[in-house]
Amino acid sequence: MATSTPPAPRAVQGPAKPLRRTPPRRRRTSVGAVALYTVATLAALVWLVPLLWAFATSVKPEGETTVMPPSWLSANATFEAYALVLGRGDILRWTMNSLITTLIVTALTLVFCVLAAYGFSRFDFRGRPALFALVIGGILIPPQTLIVPQFVLMTQLGLVDTYWGIALPQVVAPVFVFILKRFFDAIPRDYEDAARLDGAGPLRVLWNVILPLSRPILTAVGIFTFIGAWNNFLWPFIVTNDPEMMTLPVGLGTAVGQYGIQYAQLMASAVLGAVPLLIVFLLFQKHIVTGVAGAGIKG
Repeated sequence: MATSTPPAPRAVQGPAKPLRRTPPRRRRTSVGAVALYTVATLAALVWLVPLLWAFATSVKPEGETTVMPPSWLSANATFEAYALVLGRGDILRWTMNSLITTLIVTALTLVFCVLAAYGFSRFDFRGRPALFALVIGGILIPPQTLIVPQFVLMTQLGLVDTYWGIALPQVVAPVFVFILKRFFDAIPRDYEDAARLDGAGPLRVLWNVILPLSRPILTAVGIFTFIGAWNNFLWPFIVTNDPEMMTLPVGLGTAVGQYGIQYAQLMASAVLGAVPLLIVFLLFQKHIVTGVAGAGIKG
């Protein structure tokens, strides 16, 4: 009879060794990231240095603003220039005019651009490609070429030296129509189909579905429109003759010739004029970044 071979004895295993955890690797900063941060820092300095210089000049006595060589700090710093500028009262009136016209431009631009972009994005009608191409072609037209016909039209309508005369020609913004249309095109239509099943019409779909999903890009468009209208000098300068209707950029330009070149007061006026834009940017900077990034992804 064949005998079976006994199994080989098992090797005695020692106690299990504890697993060694490898320490997390430190992320190495790439050359591209260093270059990006360097360029961003330099760009921030380029933007901040003129503003800081304007503030430093505004708190100097008027006699020290023309001293050579110039210096950043003054031993006799004073806010007299701000008191004189605010005491005249002109800058408060100009600031109010700029605020009113800028809000009108921003509101009307958003309304018209949203309606136009929604129509091009969601409705198929005769001549739609040609009309959209005409709107896009408006981006290529320099605004300066339209000043004469716009002024003639405002004169015929009796809107010279009025808020509407300043605001209406600035409402046209073909580039924002293009941006909003591309954003609307990327929104899934399933949301709209669900709203239509509930009996919603086109305007209700726009109000309850499209606009809430487009809040970041709408905020970005509104802020860019606000900044552009606030800083606009050429058109308000042409359409206003009454000093009481001048906007802030126009008023600051005329104040130089009226009161002479007083650099401390001029810089104080410029700083006061920049404060509203700084406040708007600081309050909505997150929405600006989100809107621009979203426009880049959606488009």
